Parts: sequence; structure tokens; C-alpha cells
Amino acid sequence: MPRTRRVAPDNTVQHVLNRRNRKETLFESAADYRCFLNLMADGIDRVSMRVLAFCLMPTHWHMVLWPHYGVELSAYIGWLSNAHVRQHHQRHGTMGLGHVYQGRFKNFIIQSDPHMFRVLRYVEANPLRAGLVSAAEQWPWSSLRDVRAPNGGQIISTWPLARPADWLGYVNQGIPEDELATLQHAARRGAPYGDKRWVADAATRHGLKSMLGRPPKREAAAFSAFE
Repeated sequence: MPRTRRVAPDNTVQHVLNRRNRKETLFESAADYRCFLNLMADGIDRVSMRVLAFCLMPTHWHMVLWPHYGVELSAYIGWLSNAHVRQHHQRHGTMGLGHVYQGRFKNFIIQSDPHMFRVLRYVEANPLRAGLVSAAEQWPWSSLRDVRAPNGGQIISTWPLARPADWLGYVNQGIPEDELATLQHAARRGAPYGDKRWVADAATRHGLKSMLGRPPKREAAAFSAFE
């Protein structure tokens, strides 16, 4: 079965994610998290990439990226993933013992309007939603806590829209069930995320109609709320 074509339009914000093979632990110690953040900063020096948000979780990671050109997405994530796999095997003595990642990274394109803020919140609120912390800013491995890598390298770029004044409060207020379901649907299928008209247009323009699927009832309600 041929693998799904990667869609990464120029100058388009995207949610990117990947997880450890068999859902095992990807980051086993604080040193593992720090090393990955350093690699993120090093990768930006190699590939011109704008990182808007990130969150490293025990078994997986999320990023919101804004490439100037679509080819930069695979170039950046490809370099970062390969460097991380080599580093992970070296650090843990697992060379030749199987894959680190479950497969190719996933991505979906995002409308650059308030929907973008919903994705950014979804990413930075991950530790809170998982019950790892009582407030999102307590998690040390996300862009909500720091915009630089431990080696001093800059990671986070300026957002295409001005950050809301009470961003921390917005992240910590939680995500409505319908909104969460729609975001998870987009992540699972690689479907565009935005208002209904934008999603339909983007799906047609980029050949993503097969990715839309039929949202469950609670997701359908969230889509209708965008209209």
C-alpha cells in the first residue's frame, strides 16, 4: 500500500507530531529532554524553520511549525529525527535493537486565524490534560515554559498573529470537548484544521478530501460552531 503523500504548502502553519514505537517511553530522563531541545535549536541553524510552539511528552512530542517553503518541513523534521535516533541509541545503548519512532511524522495544516491559537493551546496544554501537572506552565519541557534550548539556542519564533494578552490563562482554562475532538480528528487523519469553508477549500486545493472522513457527532457539532 503506497504511503500517504505529504502535504506541506509554502508559508503555512502546521501541527507536527510523532511518538515512540509501541508507545514506549521516548524521554526517560531530564537529560533526554534537554538533548532533544538542543537538537531542535541546532536544526534551526541548518534549516530555516519557524517554531511557534512545542511540547515534549514522555512518549511523544508536538510542534507547531511555520516553514517559509514546504520542503523545509521534511528537511527540518528529517534532520531532527535522524539526529535524535542516533543520539537516543548512543545514550541508551540500544543500537540495532529496533526503531525509536513508530513511523513517519504526522502533520496537518492550520488556518492562520483564531484556529491557530486553538492548536497552540492544544500543544502547550498537553501536560495539563494528561494530568502530569496542575498548571501547564509547571511542565518544564514546553514552549510555555521557555523559548530557548539548554545550550542557549533560540527555538521559538514570532507568531503570525499577536499573542493574546492572557495567554497563560487561556492555556490553563482547558479545552472544550468538541474542540478537542475536532483537533484530535485532524491529528489522526492529517486533515486541515480551520473553519468549515477554509477546510473544504484547503482539502480541494491540496488533494486532501480523503483525509476529512466523517467526523463523529461531537466533532460535527464543533465544525458547525465555526460557521
